[in-house]
Amino acid sequence: MTRPPSARDVLVLAQIVDLVRTGVAVTRPELESVSGLGRTVVNDRLREGIALGVLAESDPLATGTRGRPSRAVRLRTEAGVVLSASLGAVSLHAAVSDLGGTELGSRFERIDVQDGPEVVLGRVEVLFGQLLATVPGRPVWGIALGLPGPVDVATGRVIAPPIMPGWDGVDVRARFSARYDAPVWVDNEVNLMALGEWERGTPRERRDLLFVKVATGIGSALVTGGRLHRGDSGAAGDIGHVRVTDDPAAVCRCGKTGCLEAVAGGWALVRRLTEDARAGRSPALAECLARTGRITGEDIGAATAAGDEAARAAVARAGRVTGTAIAGIVNFANPGTLVLGGGVLRSGPLFVEEFERALSGGLIELAARRLSVRTSSLDPREGTTGGALLVTDALFRPSAMPLWLASGSPRTAAPQLQVAP
Repeated sequence: MTRPPSARDVLVLAQIVDLVRTGVAVTRPELESVSGLGRTVVNDRLREGIALGVLAESDPLATGTRGRPSRAVRLRTEAGVVLSASLGAVSLHAAVSDLGGTELGSRFERIDVQDGPEVVLGRVEVLFGQLLATVPGRPVWGIALGLPGPVDVATGRVIAPPIMPGWDGVDVRARFSARYDAPVWVDNEVNLMALGEWERGTPRERRDLLFVKVATGIGSALVTGGRLHRGDSGAAGDIGHVRVTDDPAAVCRCGKTGCLEAVAGGWALVRRLTEDARAGRSPALAECLARTGRITGEDIGAATAAGDEAARAAVARAGRVTGTAIAGIVNFANPGTLVLGGGVLRSGPLFVEEFERALSGGLIELAARRLSVRTSSLDPREGTTGGALLVTDALFRPSAMPLWLASGSPRTAAPQLQVAP
């Protein structure tokens, strides 16, 4: 009967798994050299890692030198899967990934977050079920959920969301942890999007990256050296409710007036341009309203592209106001990369052009000197990509692996693992 690895053995195994996973050392000689461990220790720990199903040996590497080639060691990314879901105010993206973060499948559907947690989270579970059916026999090792509102990442509860009636205090983590018997991380959706862009970015972008989402709502997130800046209570980045105007008519969904969202959010543009259509100031949108009874963001994008003056004026103003607001954040945080994402990217170039013009006009010289501005390269997969990264990094942190390596699966250590990374 094989004895279970000792606590010291597990610590050493965690070190080896980390070196293999990050690609720093993938052969026995490399592991000995980098870790400073002896050959016997490395071989014993590799044997344990393979027996536990965490590591595997690949074909020998051709080195071009004499002697027997070394076998490479790899993380068994197929040992389990990660589920991730990114929920916007009106959209739901779900994905299943392997333990290396590679997406194996995805689903998308329209939702309305105001339908409440039972309906919306029920849809997440349906999509997760469909995705798991495509990877039969592979256990869930972790789940990430991004929500369009404030989240206490320490508890997985939604906290006083301004646009999500019925969600306050909902324990999202408990629901999914019980259903899937796996550790669960719950965060703001824009935080996951920022992580996704950071993960797929260039080496220069993987320092300080500011992600701004402009869609139905507006939010932002800052990643520094791979770590999210959440602030003291998790409210960092909630720029949609920063006051940008004294206009009393700019009433926000949160109950206040003058918020950035109330001027530039997708829902605010729909509200304003619906009024313009009814008043005859927007012929193109008046036609949409007469035909379907409502106006959508896609309708606004089409009207803008067609030259509708009211639509173009509203979109241009939204771009300018957002760019001015973000300039203040860039001056304060001084990121090297600014990524603009969200549904606004599908509305045509006008918003982005006005955003960049206002941003440039509001930046101090030093903050602008090395700033790179681009649109999202992952849209609409930023959130699920970031969710997979959040989970795999949390599972395979050197400090986290000793909690579960001896059992070969993190499912037994969920309470200890579910600490905000």
